Amino acid sequence: MITLVTGATGLVGNNVVRMLLARGEAVRVLGRENCDPRPLAGLEVEIVRGDVRDAAAVHRACQGAGRVIHAAARVQIGWSGLDLQRAINVEGTRHVAAAAREAGARLVHVSSVDALGCGTRRQPADEETPLGGHIDCPYVVTKREAERAVLDEVARGLDAVIVNPAFMLGPWDWKPSSGRMLLAVGRGRGYVAPPGGNDFCDVRDVAAGILAAAERGATGRRYILGGESLSYLEAWTIFADVTGRRPPRRVMRRPVLRLAGMMGSAWGRLSGNEPDINTASAAVALLEHHFVIDRARHELGYATRPAREAAQAAWEWFGREGYR
Repeated sequence: MITLVTGATGLVGNNVVRMLLARGEAVRVLGRENCDPRPLAGLEVEIVRGDVRDAAAVHRACQGAGRVIHAAARVQIGWSGLDLQRAINVEGTRHVAAAAREAGARLVHVSSVDALGCGTRRQPADEETPLGGHIDCPYVVTKREAERAVLDEVARGLDAVIVNPAFMLGPWDWKPSSGRMLLAVGRGRGYVAPPGGNDFCDVRDVAAGILAAAERGATGRRYILGGESLSYLEAWTIFADVTGRRPPRRVMRRPVLRLAGMMGSAWGRLSGNEPDINTASAAVALLEHHFVIDRARHELGYATRPAREAAQAAWEWFGREGYR
């Protein structure tokens, strides 16, 4: 059986591709003409050139596939880029879901915990927690809309499962994506940690959870793929130890972080290029993002390893690839 993977050059998709190949399975990927060639170099995969925004290309890629892992997404925490994120995250997902249904393939849609209701460390959220708590920036809004697009196709007969990963670290982070936080600490920029927290998971565990969802997840059901619940101060202390840096001295004061976000957004309006630190990302860094994984553990056999192990694997990979 052929498994089609979208977003195969990203952190999640590349780990899924490599895990499938290690199992001896046939893999097809949908890749843009100008995508980074390094993530797929030397891998025995069939490449269909195209973009998720192109419905015809997605349809071609899905033909003959028995499973589709949809990991392609635009991740940008800020207030700009709504049109692009909606085109990729929502319309692209709509194209993939419709094409998978027409091809009779099972779909695993890789969403995010940001599409769910937000929990705290004391009261973590689950798949049924009512929406609320997140910052409704374009990324969050479009990830929720993408889930609705998948569920609309489920109502039309699509066999699909949704997985909601938390904050991932690990190898094959080519962009890099979430590994930028680890790299920042490793480069000596982790003196003061943000006030919030997150669930830190190993992308290899998430990839295994995705494939388990493809094999035995219930149609139309969500599964949180989380990890170790840590404050950013705790996580950055681990990152500092892994990278050989001094640990953070303290937690940044909330007004200071908000001010930094305001300054970033103001600069973005002047320059036309929104920086990573803006009012949306600052507000996100103030939040706790904590979730329970009971459903995935019981129904998928999802298992996690410590955040330290994920950070160590990511740091070693960044070293081998020349990122640090």
